Amino acid sequence: MPAGTVLGYDAAGYVVRAAEDGSGPAVGDRVVAFGPGTWAERAVFDVDSVARIPDGLDLAATAALPMVGLTALRTLRGAGPLLGRRVLVTGASGGVGRLAVQLARLGGATVVASVGSPARGEGLRDLGAAEVVVGLDDVREPVDVVVETVGGDHLTRAWSLLKPGGICQSIGWASGAAAVFAPNSTFALGEPRRLQSFGDTSRPGADLATLLAFVAAGDISLPVGWRDSWKRVDDAIEALLGRRVAGKAVLDID
Repeated sequence: MPAGTVLGYDAAGYVVRAAEDGSGPAVGDRVVAFGPGTWAERAVFDVDSVARIPDGLDLAATAALPMVGLTALRTLRGAGPLLGRRVLVTGASGGVGRLAVQLARLGGATVVASVGSPARGEGLRDLGAAEVVVGLDDVREPVDVVVETVGGDHLTRAWSLLKPGGICQSIGWASGAAAVFAPNSTFALGEPRRLQSFGDTSRPGADLATLLAFVAAGDISLPVGWRDSWKRVDDAIEALLGRRVAGKAVLDID
């Protein structure tokens, strides 16, 4: 990004100036928001891009919710009803993955969580995963839905695990590797399978309110895997890039 660009999309804070038309939260309300330029002392959002934070939730921790929460929620919603279906989540230890595991289980699915190492799988059964596997070789039964965040060989392997009529939601490419489909591997008899992308973050306010209600009710947990002073930002970056953080990192300004 050009020098001087204010980065960030996830925010939580207090309203210091309400909308002029009287809609939306009032001055002093605690809110979570999604939009550009959030790494600043003050930021401006559309009314439909914010949601009030329920009492009892930690303000700073909710800042870890918007991007990953919207991605997981809208991706799973786009796959249709989940009750009784088998859902595979790749990269399940990350921010999107951890929320996708919880939301899919909440929707009545049997969740298979794929991770990069045994250590990365810790705690995922507690979040609702019926199976936790390293890679995809140990996924023995086909699946109805894939929430795919890794790309590369993971994407092509996940595609091969789909049942007829299944859907693979390609929403991330953490591996940075190319995905090469073998000749005829995208052809299959029976109901068509789908490979679909995600990118819709428009009008997030209502969905942010839904996610916050789930958190307040104890149905899902916030995906905070690392929290410390912003003076340790280099340590946070190193831990994230080294894949030693289960979820998101939160830096407290002190």
